[in-house]
Amino acid sequence: MLKVYGSQMCPDCIRCEANYREYRVEYEFIDINESLGNLKELLRMRDSDPAFLEAKEAGSIGIPAIVREDGSVTLNWQSVLEEPGLPVKEYVPSGTACTIGRKGC
Repeated sequence: MLKVYGSQMCPDCIRCEANYREYRVEYEFIDINESLGNLKELLRMRDSDPAFLEAKEAGSIGIPAIVREDGSVTLNWQSVLEEPGLPVKEYVPSGTACTIGRKGC
């Protein structure tokens, strides 16, 4: 089962969850705002996994972060849908933003 590290305040995480629910992708959502333990898990991964290099360089958190069953990490949540040929649906979350420009986290 996939693990999705994210936040309910993040528009990209909300879009990811909406798509995964729609297509019945099995995943566990780990909300980094729920506990310091969850945040520390993400930070340990972020500090050591090269999948986060671009996000760190851009000053982003790097969520949603998807951990696949084989342990590999991707920040491209859409790839989970695109690999089996499922179209990504656009959802516009209201009242959430990680940046002033209302872009991702």
